[in-house]
Amino acid sequence: MAILKIARMGHPVLLETCQPVEDPGAPEIRRLVQDMFETMEDAPGAGLAAPQVHVPLRLFVFRVLPARASGAPDDTPVGNTVLINPVIEPIGEEKHLRWEGCLSIPGLRAAVPRYKRLRYSGVDCDGRRITAEVSGFHAGVVQHENDHLDGILYPTRMEDFRLMGFNEEIARNQEAGLYGTAPLQPGASRPAG
Repeated sequence: MAILKIARMGHPVLLETCQPVEDPGAPEIRRLVQDMFETMEDAPGAGLAAPQVHVPLRLFVFRVLPARASGAPDDTPVGNTVLINPVIEPIGEEKHLRWEGCLSIPGLRAAVPRYKRLRYSGVDCDGRRITAEVSGFHAGVVQHENDHLDGILYPTRMEDFRLMGFNEEIARNQEAGLYGTAPLQPGASRPAG
């Protein structure tokens, strides 16, 4: 296993629409997934998409740590998960703002509108079908990582650039009550990916 170099905003690979993975069980895909898990954990991040490590394929890895899950039945902790050739479908039209960071945009975070609930499907490296209906942090991280597969970085989703800043400044101002807690979900130090 290896820690991979993460592409930063401005690199063209982050603007590409990724190609489907033809053989999820291929040795090079399995190796890529293991290296992505190691890279995500080392960063540390909550998710990492293949284009972020310079591979324009439709796959991402993610996790929902206990401190990030809301405890709702569809937002519980999840260990390291890979989603290959994902399909994302919003459940309803309701959106909310949530704080997001990104390993490709280090040191910054912002309030990004995301669907509150969604359904996703895809496969793992063994070809097993993965499906889930999720909300909360889980839904947010899946939307964020899936955007990477279409060449979308979170700033393009933003509606109010006043709600973007350096991690330390946002945290300090949240503690001072300048951003409040609603409608934003609490931010944390781990970027989505």
